[in-house]
Amino acid sequence: MSVITIVEIIDKAIQREIEAYEFYTSLSKKVNEKDAKDTLKYLASEEVKHKEFLQSYKDGKYDKNALKTSEVVDYKIAEFLDIPDIDKDPQTKDIYLIAAHRELNSYKFYIKLSELQPDGEVKQILVKMANEELKHKEKVEYLYSNTAFGQTQGG
Repeated sequence: MSVITIVEIIDKAIQREIEAYEFYTSLSKKVNEKDAKDTLKYLASEEVKHKEFLQSYKDGKYDKNALKTSEVVDYKIAEFLDIPDIDKDPQTKDIYLIAAHRELNSYKFYIKLSELQPDGEVKQILVKMANEELKHKEKVEYLYSNTAFGQTQGG
Protein backbone atom coordinates (compact mmCIF):
# COMPACT_ATOMS: atom_id res chain seq x y z
CA MET A 1 0.00 0.00 0.00
CA SER A 2 1.45 3.39 -0.95
CA VAL A 3 1.65 6.25 1.49
CA ILE A 4 0.38 9.65 0.44
CA THR A 5 1.98 12.72 1.98
CA ILE A 6 0.23 15.89 3.14
CA VAL A 7 1.98 17.77 0.32
CA GLU A 8 0.50 15.35 -2.23
CA ILE A 9 -2.96 15.74 -0.68
CA ILE A 10 -2.72 19.52 -0.74
CA ASP A 11 -1.38 19.49 -4.31
CA LYS A 12 -4.32 17.34 -5.41
CA ALA A 13 -6.74 19.66 -3.63
CA ILE A 14 -5.11 22.71 -5.26
CA GLN A 15 -5.50 21.07 -8.67
CA ARG A 16 -9.21 20.45 -8.00
CA GLU A 17 -9.67 24.10 -7.04
CA ILE A 18 -7.96 25.17 -10.29
CA GLU A 19 -10.24 22.86 -12.26
CA ALA A 20 -13.30 24.24 -10.47
CA TYR A 21 -12.21 27.79 -11.27
CA GLU A 22 -11.77 26.89 -14.94
CA PHE A 23 -15.14 25.11 -14.98
CA TYR A 24 -17.06 28.09 -13.55
CA THR A 25 -15.19 30.57 -15.74
CA SER A 26 -15.94 28.53 -18.85
CA LEU A 27 -19.58 28.05 -17.87
CA SER A 28 -20.01 31.79 -17.25
CA LYS A 29 -19.09 32.41 -20.88
CA LYS A 30 -21.98 30.20 -22.02
CA VAL A 31 -24.73 32.12 -20.23
CA ASN A 32 -26.26 35.48 -21.00
CA GLU A 33 -28.40 35.99 -17.89
CA LYS A 34 -26.62 38.50 -15.63
CA ASP A 35 -27.50 36.90 -12.27
CA ALA A 36 -26.31 33.47 -13.40
CA LYS A 37 -23.13 34.96 -14.88
CA ASP A 38 -22.46 36.89 -11.65
CA THR A 39 -23.02 33.78 -9.54
CA LEU A 40 -20.61 31.75 -11.64
CA LYS A 41 -17.99 34.50 -11.40
CA TYR A 42 -18.49 34.56 -7.62
CA LEU A 43 -18.02 30.79 -7.42
CA ALA A 44 -14.88 31.03 -9.56
CA SER A 45 -13.48 33.68 -7.21
CA GLU A 46 -14.23 31.44 -4.22
CA GLU A 47 -12.28 28.61 -5.84
CA VAL A 48 -9.32 30.99 -6.25
CA LYS A 49 -9.54 31.80 -2.53
CA HIS A 50 -9.54 28.08 -1.69
CA LYS A 51 -6.49 27.53 -3.90
CA GLU A 52 -4.70 30.46 -2.26
CA PHE A 53 -5.57 29.17 1.20
CA LEU A 54 -4.31 25.68 0.38
CA GLN A 55 -1.10 27.09 -1.12
CA SER A 56 -0.53 29.28 1.94
CA TYR A 57 -1.23 26.34 4.23
CA LYS A 58 1.23 24.23 2.23
CA ASP A 59 3.79 27.03 2.62
CA GLY A 60 3.24 27.02 6.41
CA LYS A 61 1.47 30.38 6.65
CA TYR A 62 -1.75 29.26 8.42
CA ASP A 63 -2.45 27.27 11.51
CA LYS A 64 -4.99 24.46 11.60
CA ASN A 65 -7.80 26.78 12.72
CA ALA A 66 -7.59 29.08 9.70
CA LEU A 67 -10.92 27.91 8.24
CA LYS A 68 -13.92 28.27 10.46
CA THR A 69 -16.73 25.75 10.22
CA SER A 70 -20.31 26.89 10.44
CA GLU A 71 -23.69 25.27 10.24
CA VAL A 72 -24.79 24.60 6.66
CA VAL A 73 -28.30 23.90 5.42
CA ASP A 74 -28.13 21.11 2.87
CA TYR A 75 -31.22 21.24 0.68
CA LYS A 76 -30.17 17.96 -1.04
CA ILE A 77 -31.43 19.24 -4.39
CA ALA A 78 -28.38 18.04 -6.32
CA GLU A 79 -28.77 14.59 -4.82
CA PHE A 80 -32.28 14.23 -6.27
CA LEU A 81 -32.03 16.00 -9.62
CA ASP A 82 -29.92 15.00 -12.60
CA ILE A 83 -27.23 17.28 -13.98
CA PRO A 84 -28.62 19.32 -16.88
CA ASP A 85 -26.79 19.16 -20.21
CA ILE A 86 -24.72 22.35 -20.52
CA ASP A 87 -24.48 21.91 -24.27
CA LYS A 88 -28.24 22.37 -24.73
CA ASP A 89 -28.59 26.12 -24.08
CA PRO A 90 -29.05 25.87 -20.31
CA GLN A 91 -31.46 28.16 -18.49
CA THR A 92 -30.44 30.05 -15.36
CA LYS A 93 -31.94 27.39 -13.09
CA ASP A 94 -29.90 24.75 -14.96
CA ILE A 95 -26.69 26.70 -14.36
CA TYR A 96 -27.37 26.74 -10.62
CA LEU A 97 -28.11 23.00 -10.62
CA ILE A 98 -24.91 22.27 -12.55
CA ALA A 99 -22.98 24.32 -9.98
CA ALA A 100 -24.70 22.47 -7.12
CA HIS A 101 -23.57 19.14 -8.57
CA ARG A 102 -20.03 20.47 -8.94
CA GLU A 103 -19.97 21.60 -5.31
CA LEU A 104 -21.44 18.27 -4.16
CA ASN A 105 -18.65 16.42 -5.95
CA SER A 106 -16.03 18.68 -4.37
CA TYR A 107 -17.60 18.10 -0.94
CA LYS A 108 -17.49 14.32 -1.48
CA PHE A 109 -13.87 14.55 -2.63
CA TYR A 110 -12.74 16.29 0.56
CA ILE A 111 -14.83 14.05 2.83
CA LYS A 112 -13.49 10.86 1.22
CA LEU A 113 -9.97 12.19 1.48
CA SER A 114 -10.51 13.08 5.15
CA GLU A 115 -11.77 9.55 5.85
CA LEU A 116 -8.41 8.18 4.68
CA GLN A 117 -6.56 10.26 7.25
CA PRO A 118 -5.95 9.48 10.91
CA ASP A 119 -7.34 11.93 13.45
CA GLY A 120 -5.29 15.09 13.49
CA GLU A 121 -4.54 18.31 11.69
CA VAL A 122 -4.72 17.00 8.11
CA LYS A 123 -8.12 15.41 8.71
CA GLN A 124 -9.41 18.62 10.28
CA ILE A 125 -8.26 20.73 7.32
CA LEU A 126 -9.92 18.37 4.83
CA VAL A 127 -13.20 18.35 6.77
CA LYS A 128 -13.13 22.15 6.88
CA MET A 129 -12.54 22.31 3.13
CA ALA A 130 -15.49 19.93 2.62
CA ASN A 131 -17.62 22.27 4.70
CA GLU A 132 -16.60 25.22 2.52
CA GLU A 133 -17.77 23.31 -0.56
CA LEU A 134 -21.04 22.44 1.19
CA LYS A 135 -21.58 26.16 1.88
CA HIS A 136 -21.26 26.86 -1.84
CA LYS A 137 -23.69 24.03 -2.59
CA GLU A 138 -26.15 25.58 -0.15
CA LYS A 139 -25.92 28.95 -1.92
CA VAL A 140 -26.44 27.62 -5.44
CA GLU A 141 -29.24 25.28 -4.36
CA TYR A 142 -30.96 28.24 -2.74
CA LEU A 143 -30.59 30.18 -6.00
CA TYR A 144 -31.83 27.16 -7.95
CA SER A 145 -34.95 26.77 -5.82
CA ASN A 146 -35.77 30.48 -6.07
CA THR A 147 -35.23 30.47 -9.83
CA ALA A 148 -36.94 27.17 -10.63
CA PHE A 149 -39.84 27.69 -8.21
CA GLY A 150 -40.34 31.46 -8.15
CA GLN A 151 -42.79 33.18 -5.86
CA THR A 152 -46.31 33.45 -7.21
CA GLN A 153 -48.73 36.30 -6.62
CA GLY A 154 -50.73 34.13 -4.26
CA GLY A 155 -47.82 33.60 -1.88
